[in-house]
Amino acid sequence: MLKNITLGQYYPVASPVHRLDPRVKIMLLIAAIVGVFLAGNLLAYAPVLIFILGAAMLANIPLRVMFKGLKPLRFILIFTFILNLFFLQGETPLVDLGFAVIKQEALLQAVHFSLRLVFLVMASSLLTLTTPPIVLTDGLERLLSPLRVIHFPAHEMAMMMSIALRFIPTLLEEADKIMKAQSARGADFESGNLLKRARAMVPLLVPLFVSAFRRAGDLAMAMEARCYHGGQGRTRLRVLKCTKNDLFAALLTALMIAAVVLCGMVY
Repeated sequence: MLKNITLGQYYPVASPVHRLDPRVKIMLLIAAIVGVFLAGNLLAYAPVLIFILGAAMLANIPLRVMFKGLKPLRFILIFTFILNLFFLQGETPLVDLGFAVIKQEALLQAVHFSLRLVFLVMASSLLTLTTPPIVLTDGLERLLSPLRVIHFPAHEMAMMMSIALRFIPTLLEEADKIMKAQSARGADFESGNLLKRARAMVPLLVPLFVSAFRRAGDLAMAMEARCYHGGQGRTRLRVLKCTKNDLFAALLTALMIAAVVLCGMVY
């Protein structure tokens, strides 16, 4: 399951999406999230699906990589679906199970919230798959730089997010090694009920947290040894510039949001 997490992992291929300005990609992600929340019915999700899958194909990212990131969320998706299915009220009975009556409105809402979660994860994964953490830090810092007038630590906030994204694959790899070592010693992480499987994760989480704190300490010492004192006086290797492709991507995103609104009004 750990290998199925795609958030924070970079997929290094050459594509027009990879070459987009990171500031534009962050803004487009926010716009895509707005489009997802503007979808008021199931038909309105069609433009969002076409937009995300089209961006993934244009980025030369296999669809199996995109959908692989949804596997760790299958329990959350199932729980969200069942929770909305049985506890939301409605007026049109659909199925009578004896102990509960499934209403048509509850079924539509269950599918609605599940699709919203799926698209949010896919859109976020697309950003990290097409943008290296360092480049993502530069773009985020530039977007937050106007907040410096109110003494907001834009550079420090961007650096923390970059380090967090950078260490997601490292911690997943470390967790996989620890899990294999514990399994070789007889630990069982797969069988049993949910409570038993949660207890079995304790021997995995303790050494993982110890390793994470050790890596954090080593990183802090390395940054101090290199005289890192924040963003003051630092220069940048890459100069971010918007191109025609960035404007074209922004136009496509605007068309997607307009299509979502129109589908919500027509249906």
